[in-house]
Amino acid sequence: MRNLELAMPEVSPEGRERILRLVYRNLGWQLAEFCRMERYTPGNTAGLIRYDGLEHFLVAQAREKGVLILTGHLGAWELSSFYHSLMGHPMGMVIRRLDNGFLDGFVNRSRCLHGNRVLHKDDFARGLITAMRQGETVGILMDTNMTPPQGVFVEFFGHTACTASGLARVALKTGAAVVPGFLLWEAAESRYVLHFGEPLPMPNTGDSEADIVALTQRCTSVIESWVRRYPDQWLWIHRRWKTRPPGVAGIY
Repeated sequence: MRNLELAMPEVSPEGRERILRLVYRNLGWQLAEFCRMERYTPGNTAGLIRYDGLEHFLVAQAREKGVLILTGHLGAWELSSFYHSLMGHPMGMVIRRLDNGFLDGFVNRSRCLHGNRVLHKDDFARGLITAMRQGETVGILMDTNMTPPQGVFVEFFGHTACTASGLARVALKTGAAVVPGFLLWEAAESRYVLHFGEPLPMPNTGDSEADIVALTQRCTSVIESWVRRYPDQWLWIHRRWKTRPPGVAGIY
C-alpha cells in the first residue's frame, strides 16, 4: 500500500486496495501457470497466449548482435520466456539463485524445458557479453531495488529509484538491441498476450557513464508505462524505493 501511495497518489484508498487484491490474485494465477508449464505445447496454448509485435523481436534478432529483452515482474513473467522458447525462440534469463537449492533446481528445470538457459546474477556479466556477441537473446528483469555500484539512480513513478545498470552497460558495449517484452493478461480477450515493443534508441553523447544513466532511465520509463497500463499485474509488494541517495531519508 505504501508503494501504491507513492506511485499513484491520484488513486483513492479504495482503488489502491482493489489493485492490491488483484495483484495477489495474479500471483496465485502465476503459481498455477508454473505448475502447468511442463504440459504446455504449441497446440494447447494456441487459445491461451498470442503474440503482439513479434516482428520487433525478429527484426532485432536478424541484426545478429544479440537481443536484450527488457522486462520486469509484470504479468506472467515466468510464463513469458517459457512460451517464447516453446514457440522456437529459446533464450537466456538473468536470475537470482533461490536460497533453497532443491527448489532452485526444480524451478530451473521447468524454465529450461525447451532450450532456455539461466545466467545467475552473481556471475552473469561475462556470460551476458558473450551471449550478445554470439547473437543470442537474454531477458533481464529490471524493476527491482538495487544498491550502488550495480545500480544507478533514475526516476520511477516520480521518485528516485536505484536501478540495475547492467543491461545498459552491455547494450552500449556490444551494440545489442534492447526490446521491451511483457506477457500480460488481457481480460477483454480472456488470454495472455506477449507484447514486444520496438527496440529502444541508444544514447550516444560520447560520455559513457552519462549514456548508461540515460539508457537506464529510458528502460525504467518503459517499464513504468506498462505498469501504469496494467497496475494490478505488477509486483507492488517489493520495496522498490528502499535504497536512497546519500543523505536522503528512507521512504519506508
